[in-house]
Amino acid sequence: MKNHLTIGSWEPGAGSKPDGAPTFFRPRPSTLDLRHAFTLVELLVVISIIGILAAFTVPVLSAVKRHQYISHTQAEMGQLQAAIDSYHAAYGFYPPDNPTNPMANQLYYELEGTFLDTTNNVFETLDGSVQIPVGSVSSAFGLGGFINCSKPGSSEDSQRARNFIHELSPRQTTTISNYPPTVGFTILVGSVGGPDSTYQPLGVSGLNPWRYKSSGTLTNNPGAYELYIQLVIGGKTNLVCNWSREVQINNPLP
Repeated sequence: MKNHLTIGSWEPGAGSKPDGAPTFFRPRPSTLDLRHAFTLVELLVVISIIGILAAFTVPVLSAVKRHQYISHTQAEMGQLQAAIDSYHAAYGFYPPDNPTNPMANQLYYELEGTFLDTTNNVFETLDGSVQIPVGSVSSAFGLGGFINCSKPGSSEDSQRARNFIHELSPRQTTTISNYPPTVGFTILVGSVGGPDSTYQPLGVSGLNPWRYKSSGTLTNNPGAYELYIQLVIGGKTNLVCNWSREVQINNPLP
C-alpha cells in the first residue's frame, strides 16, 4: 500500500493528479490570513468609550479612598478611647487637657505613663522612648507635671504610673518644636495625615494632631471629654469625633 502525502487542497487546473503519486497542491487562501485595520471612526469610538468609563471610575475610586482614610482614623480613635476610659477607671477622672490649646495637649504622656527622673530633671515615658524637661511641661501644657507619673520613693503608697495605651505605630506620634510655645514635646497624631498636603495645622505636611478637651465647657460631649481630628480629603473637611458616629463634612472645628 502506497503512502500519499497531500498538502493543501487540490483545485481544478492546478495540475494533474495521477493515481498513486504524491502531489503538492496550491492551498486556497484562508480568511484567517486577511488583515483588518481600524478606521479612524472606530478609533474615535473606542477612545470615547474609554473616556466615559474613566469618568465613572475616578469618582468611585475617590469615594473608596475616602472611606479607607476615615475607617482607619476611626479605628485609631477607638484605640485612644479605650485607653482614656481605662485611665478614667483607674483615676476616677479623665486625663487633663491643655485649656488654652486642644491641639497641643499632653494626652500622649498621660496615657503612656511617665517617670520623674530627678537626677536629670526630666520626665521620661515608661518605655524610655521620650523625654521632656520638667521646665518644658509648664511651657507646653500649662502644668507643672503629669498625673500618671511614677515619682521617686520607696514607701508603699508611692505612686506607680501605668501604661494605658499599647502598640502605637511610629506614625501615630510626633515630636514638634516649631509650634508655639516652641519647646519640644510629643503629641498624638493621625497616621493618615491630612491627607491632603494643603492641610497643615502644625505647619508640616502630613502631620495631623488629635485634639482633646476634658475641661471647661464641653458643648459636644458634656460630662466626659471631646476627642476629634479633621481630615481634608479632596478639598473637603471630614471631622472624625467621639461624640458622633457620623463624619461631619465641611463643618468648622469645635
